[in-house]
Amino acid sequence: MSINIVDLVKNYVSQDLIAKAGSFLNESEGNVSNAVSGIIPAVLGLFASKASSGEQGASEVLDSAKGFFNSGILSNSGSLFGNADILSKGTGLFKGLLGDKTNSVIDTISNFAGIKSSSSGSLISMIVPLVLGLLGKHATENNLNASGFSSLLGSQKNNILGALPSGLSSLGAALGLNSISDGVHQTVSNVQEAAASTYNYAEDTARKAGGGAKWLLPLLLLAVIALALWYFLGKGCNNPSTTGTGTDTSAVAPVDTSTAVPETPAPATRTLAEVVLPNGTKLQAYPGGIEDQLIQFIQSDAYKNATDSTLKEKWFNFDDLNFDFGTTKLTDSSKRQLDNIAAILKAFPDVKMKVGGYTDKKGDDAANLKLSDGRAKAVQAALKAAGVGAQVPEAEGYGEKLAQVDENASDEARAADRRTSVRLLKK
Repeated sequence: MSINIVDLVKNYVSQDLIAKAGSFLNESEGNVSNAVSGIIPAVLGLFASKASSGEQGASEVLDSAKGFFNSGILSNSGSLFGNADILSKGTGLFKGLLGDKTNSVIDTISNFAGIKSSSSGSLISMIVPLVLGLLGKHATENNLNASGFSSLLGSQKNNILGALPSGLSSLGAALGLNSISDGVHQTVSNVQEAAASTYNYAEDTARKAGGGAKWLLPLLLLAVIALALWYFLGKGCNNPSTTGTGTDTSAVAPVDTSTAVPETPAPATRTLAEVVLPNGTKLQAYPGGIEDQLIQFIQSDAYKNATDSTLKEKWFNFDDLNFDFGTTKLTDSSKRQLDNIAAILKAFPDVKMKVGGYTDKKGDDAANLKLSDGRAKAVQAALKAAGVGAQVPEAEGYGEKLAQVDENASDEARAADRRTSVRLLKK
């Protein structure tokens, strides 16, 4: 049975909850209801865009959604108004996705509903956790992984766009939904054009061959259908391209789409392999990932002969480590790689390392610097808790200082600048 996520959320935001919000914000119940009617699809649109941007984006939204669901927020939504921590997280997630467009979206909703901008912002801070909690509930109950979760939200874009009130239709572009929708329409157009061309060719071939060849038409029609399925399932209107998490993301540039290029085959799914450390400890790690790179470098002459100065530019990027949106909280899925790094340090007790945090260019510079520093220190704290704190004496955030991708580029392109890395020390 198909599901409409917009209706699911709207049914959960009861009139009683809207009345409580109106009283809390000193706004009329009708105006609050109008604002909520726009905020729900706006928030869902942001998460749909993020989850459709690639595997990492889908994993981040899914982890965050499950976190809010597991917090019990859905069973105690009335407490939101007095829960500064939850509201703050809602604000942080919204700003983290919209960056410098945040105030514009808040004001647009405020003007549409006839409420104060501060009330519009507070309502958004309340709706974000509820939306994520409901998404987390649906994902948990249906055992969705990141790919399934991305497909679910990708399939909802038309419902989301259709739910935006006419006075807020301009928000589609700000939320990134228009480009996604255009991509789907183009795919459908491509299928129609290819199918029509193929069938016309088939019909013409049968006609030239004479009446006895008309039996070919049903078979050729099947070929047309197969072509259409290839477009939808092979190229995939709900099958977003992903960036392999095992690749070096230190220098990735947006693709120039001004000229047609051959389609690159999808990367093979990565499989964990066993890695045996010198002390006999066995790890499960991705071949070519940060663990492999660190172990090989530590045992090389390049490291043995290096000085701290020459090591300053030699960074190793985590390839399976993430944080909840807009926070310094490590996701549960990051534990495997953190445990592996701790095991490597224990196997090489003389090795010390520094953790570095980086963000993309989107958003406030000072906020990005603070977030990246907090994330670097969160990794340092996790390694300390694993018993190797003395070997990780330094952690620093660099914000967007070293970011290379323009802030107006796609989220997937900017992902190259959002990373957590380590470098070895010799002091």
